[in-house]
Amino acid sequence: MSTTEKFFEHIEKGYTTKGDFITMGAGMFNGEAVTNAFVKVPLKTLNRHGLIAGATGTGKTKTLQVIAENLSDKGIPVLLMDLKGDLSGIAQPSPGHPKIDERHEKIGLPFEAKGFPVEILSLSEQNGVRLRATVSEFGPVLLSRILDLTVTQEGIVAVVFKYCDDNKLPLLDLKDFKKVLQYATGEGKKEFQEAYGRISTSSTGTILRKIIELEQQGADLFFGEKSFEVDDLVRIDENGRGYINIIRLTDIQDRPKLFSTFMLSLLAEIYATFPEQGDSDRPELVLFIDEAHLIFKEASKALLDQIESIVKLIRSKGIGLYFVTQNPTDVPDDVLAQLGLKVQHALRAFTAKDRKAIKLTAENYPDSEFYDTKEVLTSLGIGEALISALDEKGRPTPLAATLLRAPMSRMDVLTNAELKEVLGKSKLIKKYNEDIDRESAYEILNEKIEKAEKEAEKEEERERKRKASSRSRSSSRRSTRMNPVVKVLTSATFIRGVLGVLKKVIR
Repeated sequence: MSTTEKFFEHIEKGYTTKGDFITMGAGMFNGEAVTNAFVKVPLKTLNRHGLIAGATGTGKTKTLQVIAENLSDKGIPVLLMDLKGDLSGIAQPSPGHPKIDERHEKIGLPFEAKGFPVEILSLSEQNGVRLRATVSEFGPVLLSRILDLTVTQEGIVAVVFKYCDDNKLPLLDLKDFKKVLQYATGEGKKEFQEAYGRISTSSTGTILRKIIELEQQGADLFFGEKSFEVDDLVRIDENGRGYINIIRLTDIQDRPKLFSTFMLSLLAEIYATFPEQGDSDRPELVLFIDEAHLIFKEASKALLDQIESIVKLIRSKGIGLYFVTQNPTDVPDDVLAQLGLKVQHALRAFTAKDRKAIKLTAENYPDSEFYDTKEVLTSLGIGEALISALDEKGRPTPLAATLLRAPMSRMDVLTNAELKEVLGKSKLIKKYNEDIDRESAYEILNEKIEKAEKEAEKEEERERKRKASSRSRSSSRRSTRMNPVVKVLTSATFIRGVLGVLKKVIR
């Protein structure tokens, strides 16, 4: 048996699956694809999370596109973070190309061009279904971690939420939260102190500054109503294909705090909402987080702990998380250790730091008798990647350098007319794009303060009138005492004289 035949048998045995699967491409040996040596990933293991990494221009986004398309075809909804703006083309079929046909001939798969059901979502004022959440839905713990607060400051946030719960004050947006903070150390200071203890003005000042920083990154557009219901992410179209939900994030690349705020709130809401799946045969929803380093960049220890906890727990809800980034070292080790599928595109060794990163990356993959992993990492071409997955029993599959299949949809953006057509068909836009600003903590407290001020003004007016009346009576008494006629008539001498005269008359 030749070495190539041994390799074919090695891949075929290592990637055999009894259940449903998606085909990534064909295994490569000595730099060439081995036709029909299919590298397959079981649907059963796609909720075990994953990583798509590689240098710029090596094909990470196209790999993401391939996986998303195949999941949609299997009836599994997908959520994509589109930070570069090049994923909307999934809604349109690929125009095809001779190089695509050549690639698929090498792989041993027929190429089929088609578009997929797409929903365009937006965190900002860009066109799309508006994504929002209320401050109440965030809760005190998550909000404190997003703001990177101290233990003392976290306690104040918890008190603010408790006060709003006790007094039926809806916390919908950031202006509500800021108003309650200001009220706690202003007009309502006495009320707060009696019920919850003293609140430090310096601490509330720090919290307010951090909220303003979040607002400057556009979070005021995100917090509010109508809240997005995560059940709308798991829709299936009339042909049984899962919707590919694309969040347009091209205008928030320089606002990592808003991005991480949204991601954590979304994951927390999904975890709280979705039922336990146990060891199911397919995921309920798969999320791809492009430019994943933005989540971890400058994140506090508390925030990283929260992310790690969610990554560990959300799998049981049938949710798969896939991080897309340039280098595996962008993802914390504790999160990296939870990932089942790893798709590693080429890395570039231009500096000593690069070579060190390549060495560390190679050590994350199982040894292979067919590859020198470090060498392969720097020699992979565009649309080629090292793949390590999990089989149906949760065991790592053999490491396979893979010639990846091409996307079935367009590898480019939608035109304005095409985007308008997609948005025009959306049922969710009608549901979520109406601005709602119902009465909440801000309005209720303003009304309470205004009422208190009016009452205080009335009390001042009553006090002023009372004092004026008192001064008037006092002045009248003084005036009467000063009148000479009254003075004579009320004098003791005059009274005794009158009484004497009366006595004489009586006699």
